[in-house]
Amino acid sequence: MHPFRRAVEARDLDAMVAELDPDVRLYSPVAFKPFAGAEAVRELFVNLFEVFEGFHYVDELSGEGSHALIFRASVNGKEIEGLDHMVFGEDGKVTEFTVMLRPLSGLAAMGEAMAPRVGHLAKDVPSKA
Repeated sequence: MHPFRRAVEARDLDAMVAELDPDVRLYSPVAFKPFAGAEAVRELFVNLFEVFEGFHYVDELSGEGSHALIFRASVNGKEIEGLDHMVFGEDGKVTEFTVMLRPLSGLAAMGEAMAPRVGHLAKDVPSKA
């Protein structure tokens, strides 16, 4: 089991953030701009814990330099399935975190629930070249 998954399942924010590079970028399915930096991502995770109902991981996929965690949950009564894709730096810390969700009705519920909570965190950040 990946340490990030272990931290999420324990609802241990400090352990979750410890797995992130300080300059991590999180690409959300409901925001046009990434969440940049471990502190912004921490605030995002705090809010996700409040919005997700019945969140649980159902599978893991490993690749060279990346890892994916597949999850299920609900938001305001809408069932969702998602994938957390993590890309690692040389030190093993997560440098990119991309979240994908389905179906559209669940994605819409997620956007409605999260936008007022974390809309201020999505920033313009220079692209990595």
